[in-house]
Amino acid sequence: MSFNKIFLIGNLGRDPELRYTPQGTAVCNFSVAVNERWQDSGGNQQERTTWFRVTVWGKRAEIANQYLKKGSQVFVEGRLSVREYNDKSGAVRTSLDVNASDFQLLDRKVTDVPYETISEPGPTEPIPSPIPSDDDVPF
Repeated sequence: MSFNKIFLIGNLGRDPELRYTPQGTAVCNFSVAVNERWQDSGGNQQERTTWFRVTVWGKRAEIANQYLKKGSQVFVEGRLSVREYNDKSGAVRTSLDVNASDFQLLDRKVTDVPYETISEPGPTEPIPSPIPSDDDVPF
């Protein structure tokens, strides 16, 4: 058995981009920056930013495009994949891609959007919890 689930809280690095597949399915892409802060052995504050490319599908994609913007704080749940590619100079780069199954807006100014609007489950899909339970942990 294997399990792939990631939870992120971060800020959008750019405005979302919405497009549609030839079949009419909405697809929204945006980048999320997650910051990590710590104090090194010399007592100096350190910070590292990790970037994730997030893809949201269907009605959630349209909602993400409508309510998210550069700088918005968001919670994302999904599956992580790592992709390597060559940049314009030919250097090998790594991309952390998240296929989002759910997201929540965390900015106060847009929290009046009902959670059910964002997390509209399919006919056989249970309503996801934003906080993992012991049953969600694979070990």
